Amino acid sequence: MTLADVTRDGVLAAVQEFDRLGRTAFLKSTGFGRSRAYYLDHQGNLYDSKPIVGYAHGVSTGTAWGPSHFSGGDETVARLLQGLGFTVAFLPNPDWTRDEIVLACDLVQSNGWRQLDANDERVRALSDLLQSRAIHRGRRNPDFRNPAGVALKTYNIVADRSNGNQLDKLVRQEFQAHPAEMRSLANRIRRLLHEGLGAEPAIDDPDLDELSMREGGVTLREHLRRERSPKLRRRKLAEAKRRGIAIACEVCGFDFQRVYGDRGRDYIECHHRTPLHVSGETDTRLSDLALICSNCHRMAHRGSPWLTVEQLKALVAASASA
Repeated sequence: MTLADVTRDGVLAAVQEFDRLGRTAFLKSTGFGRSRAYYLDHQGNLYDSKPIVGYAHGVSTGTAWGPSHFSGGDETVARLLQGLGFTVAFLPNPDWTRDEIVLACDLVQSNGWRQLDANDERVRALSDLLQSRAIHRGRRNPDFRNPAGVALKTYNIVADRSNGNQLDKLVRQEFQAHPAEMRSLANRIRRLLHEGLGAEPAIDDPDLDELSMREGGVTLREHLRRERSPKLRRRKLAEAKRRGIAIACEVCGFDFQRVYGDRGRDYIECHHRTPLHVSGETDTRLSDLALICSNCHRMAHRGSPWLTVEQLKALVAASASA
């Protein structure tokens, strides 16, 4: 017997049994663990792919398959289900963003730098918060940022392993070096998540996904939303004109009007000289902003840490003289 013996009717019967028992009981009855990436997507619901196929094999042949019967990986099961006319969703858990790690590290710090258990109410509360769509907007798998995953992250933060996640280590070091500032940042991230920032795109930016999301989803979007404030931008442009300063990039000198004529008149982007995740809550002054072109704006935000206007200007000058 092989996977090819599984029929579409067998899969539908497995789905019906899954719905009848519930996910936890179905997995226990079949002996499988939770799927990590591939899920049967049927009528808008997600089902762990291997347990479904294992049960379906029993319906189709009279012999149910358990985990030890599968020689192929998850992709093999996915291809089988697709071949039977089903939709398969590939939904691995995304990497933790810096924002999320800041919140987990804040939890560890408040617990005396000890890991927390999945049943801890504080872990469950953080799990609920991270499951909002302010950081990861796309469709997620059923185990996305569940209490077990959050508890594991607190363990990883506490454990000082040489092969551990480097971002975990960096955030932990920031907390140890600047505890008050990092606690303040954690509080701001929590507030933004509770407010639902990011539930809808704050800005229309096709290149947003190419920015370093590991800088933090919600704080990055807040940062860019503030920089795209039309009122703030108008005030900055007016100040530059009063001072007789050309509306051109302060980094590379690009002048949109010179290149594009009237279509490029007064076109420029504003950039915070000090990132909001460093300065914290502040009333932005015009001197806090720099006028830079779209390309330089993206280069400033690309990677960690973000480059200052002066650093980016030096980079451009060095490249030009090379």
